[in-house]
Amino acid sequence: MKNYIFTYVSDFKPCLSLTLFVIFFCGQITHAQQDPQFTQYMYNTLSYNPAYAGQRDVLSATALYRTQWVGLDGAPETTTVSIHSPISFMSKIGLGLNIIHDELGPTKETYFDIDFSYKIQITAFSDLAFGLKVGGNLLDVDFSQLNLENPNDPAFQENIDNEFNPNFGVGVFYSSDKWYVGLSAPNLVETDHFDRSSNSNQTSSRTLLARERIHYFLMGGYVFDLTPSWQFKPATIFKAVEGAPLQWDASANFMFRESLVLGVAYRWSAAVSGLVGFQISDNLFLGYAYDSDTTNLGEFNSGSHEIFLRFELSKARVRSPRFF
Repeated sequence: MKNYIFTYVSDFKPCLSLTLFVIFFCGQITHAQQDPQFTQYMYNTLSYNPAYAGQRDVLSATALYRTQWVGLDGAPETTTVSIHSPISFMSKIGLGLNIIHDELGPTKETYFDIDFSYKIQITAFSDLAFGLKVGGNLLDVDFSQLNLENPNDPAFQENIDNEFNPNFGVGVFYSSDKWYVGLSAPNLVETDHFDRSSNSNQTSSRTLLARERIHYFLMGGYVFDLTPSWQFKPATIFKAVEGAPLQWDASANFMFRESLVLGVAYRWSAAVSGLVGFQISDNLFLGYAYDSDTTNLGEFNSGSHEIFLRFELSKARVRSPRFF
């Protein structure tokens, strides 16, 4: 989910829909966490870190759908699709393609990027990868979806249609057969989105502004062998952006016989979650997560749902257990 922060400068305050109220509520009118947030971040690493491209040593394709704050009008919906692979078996170079589509109230945005990684072997069981993400995004804003007190307000007359902005990001990813840690900034280009209604032909000085900020992500996880049948994997991710509090997610997943995953997660001052996953076959993994809001906003929605699917083109598992 990407929270857009709209700042409206005017001599009066229009009565907007609940959708815009939610945007203001989350952004606190200045800056907030904008890049997508996922409860199953431990499976969707390429969305955060380009250095993850090729890390699974096989061709890996994933799809994730998240619907947030179910029951709330204009609530966020996010879909991601990605595919990545080393260019050949045991290659040092990885390539990936990642697409993220966000819908939040009157806004729709699609991110698309190509990911490159280069891996350096550190020990017999660990390596360090460097990644680069190159792409762009398209933004659409349909102001007709807002419930305005003044429908003729000039600040809301001209929609934003397919506004393109380039982007690039970087990341590093260190992993062994048991643990990993990654640091990344997937969007290094700070972009101001604004409507062109506030120009020299308008007497109004109103401006509608959506501003994106650089986000930094630090993630890590470890796999413990508890018994021959059970593995335990704690994982965490920290998200930082200028002008907003540090966001922290933590999860604890248990895998039974490399086929069933059960877990819980916590997002600091935001939500608690339950997770379940099924390794349907050597090639196919299905995951589901449910978030229960711990903020006051939880009184107005029935939670968030997330479905994850991964397909890998491999005759056999490369690592056991391949938990990340």
